[in-house]
Amino acid sequence: MNKKETSSKGRKGASVGLVICFVAVVAMVGTYTFRNYENNLEKEMKMLEQEQLAKEESDKETQIQSTITDTVIPKMENQAEETQSQTEEPKNNDTQLEIEEEKEGTAKETGVSPIAAAAFSTSDDLLWPVEGTVTINYSMDKTTYFSTLDQYKYNPAIIISSEIGSEVIASATGVVRDISVHAQTGTTLTLDIGNGFELVYGQLKEVPINEGETIQEGQVLGYVSEPTKYYTMEGSNLYYQVLKDGEPVNPMDYLEA
Repeated sequence: MNKKETSSKGRKGASVGLVICFVAVVAMVGTYTFRNYENNLEKEMKMLEQEQLAKEESDKETQIQSTITDTVIPKMENQAEETQSQTEEPKNNDTQLEIEEEKEGTAKETGVSPIAAAAFSTSDDLLWPVEGTVTINYSMDKTTYFSTLDQYKYNPAIIISSEIGSEVIASATGVVRDISVHAQTGTTLTLDIGNGFELVYGQLKEVPINEGETIQEGQVLGYVSEPTKYYTMEGSNLYYQVLKDGEPVNPMDYLEA
C-alpha cells in the first residue's frame, strides 16, 4: 500500500508540475503578446498624430492661398485698373477736347452748327432708296386704285416694285427715330433727316441697325421683304414716304431725277 500511495503521489505531483509549466508558458505568451499590442498601438497613435499634423499644415496652406486669391489678388487687379484708368483718362479727355474744338471751329467758320449743317435741304436731292419701278404714285388730292384691296383710296407714299431681298438704302444722312411693325407696311423704319423732314421705309426685313443710330447717306437700312396681305396683288415692294413737319409730301419732288 505504501508503494501504491507513493506512486500515486508522484503522478499527481508530475501533473501539477505540468499544469504549472503550462500556466507559466501561457502567462509568458500573453505577456509577450500584450507588449507587442502596446508597441503596435503606440506606433499607430504616433502615425495618426503625424497624419493629423500634416493635415493641419495642409489646411493652413490652403486657407492662406485662398485668402491671397480672394483678397490680395483682386486688390492688386483693382489697383492696376485704377492706374490704367488714370493713365488713359487724360488721353480720352484730350481726344474729346480736340473733337469739340474742331466742331466749334467748323461752326465758327460756317456760322452754322454741325447738326444743322448736315440736315437735309430742299435744294438737295434724295437718293433713290431701292432699285425698282413705281407702281402706285403718291396721291393725296385724289384716290388711286389698290388691286389687293380692290378699292380706291388716297396714297401718302409711293410704292416701288422691287425684288425680295433687294438692298434698301438711306436717301440722306439722318437719325433712326423708330423701327416698328405695322399690319399694312410690315417692318417700318423712320429716318429723321433734319429740317422737319422724315423718311418712312415700309415692307423691310433683316434691318441691321437700331433706333437712335446716325445713318449715313447710302447706308443699307435693310432689304425688301415679302409683301403684307395689303399688297399681295401688287407683289414685293418698298413703301416709301416723305414727311415734312409730320405731313406727307410727294417723294417725287425730292428724289434725284
